[in-house]
Amino acid sequence: MRQMIVRVPRGQGGQVVSLARMHKGRNLSYFEAEAEEGPCDVVLVHVPNTQVEALLDELDGIPDLHLTLIPRGVITLRPPASQAPEQVVDVAHRSPIEIYLGGLQSVGSWTGFLGYAVAAGIVVWIGLFTNTVYLLTAAMLIAPFAGPAMNSALATARGDVALLGRSVLRYFVALAVAILVAWGLSWAMSQRIASEQMISTSMISSVTVLLPLVAGAAGALNLSQSDRSSLVSGAATGMLVAASLAPPAGTIGMASAIGEWDLVKSGAFILLLQLVGINLSGTIVFRLFGLSPKGVRYVRGRAWLGITAWSASLAAVVALLTWQFSSSPNLQRSTQAQHAAAVVQEAINASGLAKPVRVSADFTRADIPGQNTLLVEAYVQASRADEKQRIEQDLSSAIQSRLKSQFNVTPLVDLTVLTPSEP
Repeated sequence: MRQMIVRVPRGQGGQVVSLARMHKGRNLSYFEAEAEEGPCDVVLVHVPNTQVEALLDELDGIPDLHLTLIPRGVITLRPPASQAPEQVVDVAHRSPIEIYLGGLQSVGSWTGFLGYAVAAGIVVWIGLFTNTVYLLTAAMLIAPFAGPAMNSALATARGDVALLGRSVLRYFVALAVAILVAWGLSWAMSQRIASEQMISTSMISSVTVLLPLVAGAAGALNLSQSDRSSLVSGAATGMLVAASLAPPAGTIGMASAIGEWDLVKSGAFILLLQLVGINLSGTIVFRLFGLSPKGVRYVRGRAWLGITAWSASLAAVVALLTWQFSSSPNLQRSTQAQHAAAVVQEAINASGLAKPVRVSADFTRADIPGQNTLLVEAYVQASRADEKQRIEQDLSSAIQSRLKSQFNVTPLVDLTVLTPSEP
């Protein structure tokens, strides 16, 4: 339930109560009061979340209407007391006007926004520079990227060009600030090589697109749900949105400072994919919850803008995925490494010379022009110790042959042949 305080000219309070009853209002009351404009009636209204926008539409016909909408869930109880459990189960989603106004309120002061962007840039730089994973998690929590990304989806659903422009501007300004902070710290600390966490962040999977799609849907769902109908906090959802933003932003700044342009390209790909993916799925969820270009107390929406922005997001996702899958393995290294490890295991089993014990495959940052270096480490168990050298040569040759035929890589194989001790 939502509480509203309605102030109308004297004699209009009864009409407000009647309209509220038509929209399933509960615990309604009004009293006479004096305002600056003169005598008035003040009405206390409690209506279900889904009825807020419809009631506002009805109230707009009353002249000199003053309204306070309290965006917090309230529990309305009435006799008989035995029905209290049934009376508190209203956990319907928020009304479209409430979702929209909440998005507008989040576009607040630039000072705090930029302060959080600077803080996120510093924390993510420390985490990447020192290979400290929990600091990357902390950077995701304080990074102010989730708000602008979700507001862009909200603006697309509403067709609001002003909100869309502000949201996209804030998104890229926050990223630019975080990138510049990371660049400045790497330059000040005379960083020369990429850290392990920077390399790990740049390893993109072929299913990377699923994260922004899920994050956009989850963020829109969180913003649309009633206060008590979700077990997931807004901070957790915001962290999901920022999960693929803070580390890549820091990586771009640090990599540009040391001239690792492959890492810069990977980070830029993730940042662009995140924005358009969130906008794509978030817009769909918002529209399902009733947000549209036209609504009560909202007249600036443009249907053509919503369709154009959503179509542009879809086209951008398709373009980015085309780029990803056409530049193998640069933008698919995480997936390619897993597939390569599976191919190595298959080659060992097919040889009949030994059994795989442990296999790993990773792309390295070896500065060798013209090749994608894949380092393969394999431990195998052979039955006869006197054939170690032959097994090593034959298996290494078979593994390299398979990898070259299936992947655009230069495999470097480190094979260790083990034999069990004699009883």
